[in-house]
Amino acid sequence: MSGLRSKRARALCDPGATMPERDVQITACADGPLLVRGAVQVVGEDGQTIDNPRRTVALCRCGSSAIKPWCDGTHKLIRGVSDPASSTSR
Repeated sequence: MSGLRSKRARALCDPGATMPERDVQITACADGPLLVRGAVQVVGEDGQTIDNPRRTVALCRCGSSAIKPWCDGTHKLIRGVSDPASSTSR
């Protein structure tokens, strides 16, 4: 088990590493976006799949991005989004 955990930890920290298809990690960045790593399908509110060619994406949490659902860094200008702990406790 520890070998698997070490391999997974290295893959998460190394942007060039590959992860198995079934592994998905979502990280709530303090005062920033949700970083989604792994093979996921993003679906818009209209039910249509949003084209996503990348294995790691940043999803907007502040609501002010000009390229929603992707983060464009606007949260840095408006000083934050929310506490990551509060978004995971729902």
